[in-house]
Amino acid sequence: MNTSVNIGSLKLRNPIMNASGTFGLDEYDKYIDFSKIGALVAKSVTRNPKQGNRPPRIVEVDSGVLNCVGLQNTGVLDFVENKIPKLRKIDTNIIVSISNHSVEDFKASAQMLDKVDGAAGYEINVSCPNVEEGGKTFGQSSEQTYNVVRTVRDIIKAPIIVKLTPNVTDIVPIAKAAVEAGADGLTVANTYIGMAVDLDTKKPVLGNIIGGLSGAAVKPLTLRLVYNIHKALDIPIVASGGVYTAGDALEYLLVGATAVQVGTANFIKPDIMTDIVEGIKKFMIEKNIEDINDFIGSLIK
Repeated sequence: MNTSVNIGSLKLRNPIMNASGTFGLDEYDKYIDFSKIGALVAKSVTRNPKQGNRPPRIVEVDSGVLNCVGLQNTGVLDFVENKIPKLRKIDTNIIVSISNHSVEDFKASAQMLDKVDGAAGYEINVSCPNVEEGGKTFGQSSEQTYNVVRTVRDIIKAPIIVKLTPNVTDIVPIAKAAVEAGADGLTVANTYIGMAVDLDTKKPVLGNIIGGLSGAAVKPLTLRLVYNIHKALDIPIVASGGVYTAGDALEYLLVGATAVQVGTANFIKPDIMTDIVEGIKKFMIEKNIEDINDFIGSLIK
């Protein structure tokens, strides 16, 4: 039975990985055997350290979670000096997530990261605001998405996966721009913009007022995005949104995803990804599927 999949030259032992920012390495290593999952995606790193948004940063809502963490991290230099050496010891593919607010910062981050060993691939988060365009996210513009991905592609030779935002009218042209710029794969998608309010205080619950919605509520929405992109483009897709069970992951694979990220569910059960991997294997045995790649994209229309 073969569960391995490929994203460009990156080979995963199975299709399961975590979503960036939902999985603290220092906290989770005692709960999960990393060798059982296809890849580990590090928390997004920016050129310079970021404090993140003011609290509260996370709130549970019906069928999901809203967060406005704000990319808090210690910057790319600290990541290279202190995080990469630890990541090298982990027995799975390491995917480094890069997120910035300007093309120049993406370029500088890529130049620093390309000089060190330890990353099997990179996830380029174009879902963050572009200060050069008045705060609009890169991923809401085909042109800006192309510019970021092309800039990073010219520096980094390892596989690049571009993380798209779902907060657009039509995601397919933006996905095409990322592919034309040199992406080896696409993560579909980041969180959906939302908010929560407190009736007693008559104030927003989140310190940043608005946040990103993840969890079970977004799975049908993201499933459609994965399906639409798979129909339009021949590119590996990493589905991300509302995966709690092997069934959820298999639905994404059925409509065309090559791999699947698990996010919010990690907060509930730290070793949920290994459960999902075992569930996929069980499904393959029950359905006499020898190769998971034969199942991927096999939706009957």
